[in-house]
Amino acid sequence: MTGDLSVFLALPNITLVEAMRKIDKNVRGILFITDEDHHLLGSLTDGDIRRCIIRNGNLQQKASEAMLSRTRYITVNSEEDPYQYMEREMIHALPVLDAHGRIVDIIFQEEQQWREADRTALKGVPVVIMAGGQGTRLYPYTKILPKALIPIREKTISEHIIESFLFFGCRDYYFILNHKKNMIKAYFSEMPHDYELTYIEEEKALGTGGGVALLHGMINETFILTNCDILIREDIGKIFKHHKETGNKITMICSMKDYTLPYGVIHTGEAGSILSMEEKPQLSFLVNTGCYIVEPDVIDRIPPDTAIGFPDVIEQYRVAGERVGIYPIGENAWMDMGELDLLEKAII
Repeated sequence: MTGDLSVFLALPNITLVEAMRKIDKNVRGILFITDEDHHLLGSLTDGDIRRCIIRNGNLQQKASEAMLSRTRYITVNSEEDPYQYMEREMIHALPVLDAHGRIVDIIFQEEQQWREADRTALKGVPVVIMAGGQGTRLYPYTKILPKALIPIREKTISEHIIESFLFFGCRDYYFILNHKKNMIKAYFSEMPHDYELTYIEEEKALGTGGGVALLHGMINETFILTNCDILIREDIGKIFKHHKETGNKITMICSMKDYTLPYGVIHTGEAGSILSMEEKPQLSFLVNTGCYIVEPDVIDRIPPDTAIGFPDVIEQYRVAGERVGIYPIGENAWMDMGELDLLEKAII
C-alpha cells in the first residue's frame, strides 16, 4: 500500500521532461496517467520515456502520446492475490481501482510485508473510530473542521484510516461522535462507499473510554478501537492473531519512539560534583499509538455515562490482574496525525 499517491500520478498533458522529473522523485520507475478525478488512463515507465525520446527526440511530447493505455489493474474487491498476479504478468506496480475506475492505491512488488498479509484476516471484525474529541492539538484547523475530516492530500484522515482496515477485510465501522458530529455524518452521507457505517452519538463528552460504553448491545465480537487521528501501517491481521493467541482482554498497539534530548545531561554526586556527562543522549520508549484490539465484554464493564479515558480502562484491568498486553511496531509504521507539525508535513 502506498501513502502519498500523488507522486505516482500524472495528467495526460504532462510533458516527457516533467514525467522524467516526477519518476526520478518517486524512485519507482513508473507513473500512472489519470484524469483530474484519478480515473486510470494508462501507465508510463522510464523505459517508455527513453524509447519515445530515442524514436523522435521530442522532450516536449505529451505523456498521453507515450503511455501504455492497456494498463493492468485490480479492483478493490478483487479476491485475486495481487502479488501472484504481478509475478504472473511480470509487472512490478499494480494500481487498485474503486468501482468507478479511480485509483485508490498502488501495490508494489517490493513490499514483501504486504505480499504475506492475509487480506481476509479481519473479515467480520468491527472497527470503532473515536471521533468525538475537539481536536485541540490541531488548532487552528479544527476551529473549522472536526479532526476526523482534516484532509491529507485528497482524502480525509478518517478515509485513510478506513482504507487501511479495508485492506484486511473489515467492512463494519462505528463512529463515536460528539464535536461537529453533523459535519461528519453529512460528509459520509454524500460519499459513495462499499462498507457499513454506524454512528453513536455522545450527549456529553465521555472520553475515549466512556464513549466505548455506548456500544453496549451493538458489538458482540472482538473489535478494533482506534483514535481518528492516527494511522497504523502494519499487518493488522498479525496483530489480531497475536491478541487471540495470548488471550488478552485488550492489546495496545505500541510504537518505538526515539527522542534525542537537545541538551547535554549532567549526572551529579555529593556537594554538586559532576559524576558524568552525556551530550544529547538518545532515549527510546514504547508509546501508545491509540489503537487497540479489544474483547467485547470490556464494553459492558465500563460504567455508563461516565467520562473516562481508554488508557484508564486498561489500567483498571491491569490492577485487577486481568491479562492486558502490547504489540510493538516500528516508529515508521505509526503516523500520529494529531501532531500539528506532522499533519502539516503530510498535507504539503
